[in-house]
Amino acid sequence: MKKLIIAACMFFGFAGIASAQKPTDAKQKPKQKTEKSAVVKKDKPAIAKPASMTKADGTPDMRFKANKEKKAPATGPTKKDGTLDKRYKANKTK
Repeated sequence: MKKLIIAACMFFGFAGIASAQKPTDAKQKPKQKTEKSAVVKKDKPAIAKPASMTKADGTPDMRFKANKEKKAPATGPTKKDGTLDKRYKANKTK
């Protein structure tokens, strides 16, 4: 009896899963394509470089090569990658 109940539950479970899928209707009309060739694309205007290579808060924008070169030289010992070594007192900030 237990096997019969389990088999019935499995049958109704699989039937419920199969009916939950959205049926595809072959009779549906495909969407009409709009003609994109009739629409003329406008060229985008050239983007000008910012006059002052700074951020909105006034600090230099480090994405630009000129601002990277203007960076202040290190005051104390540095690591292999060129960053300041914070183990030394001269490089620590308060």
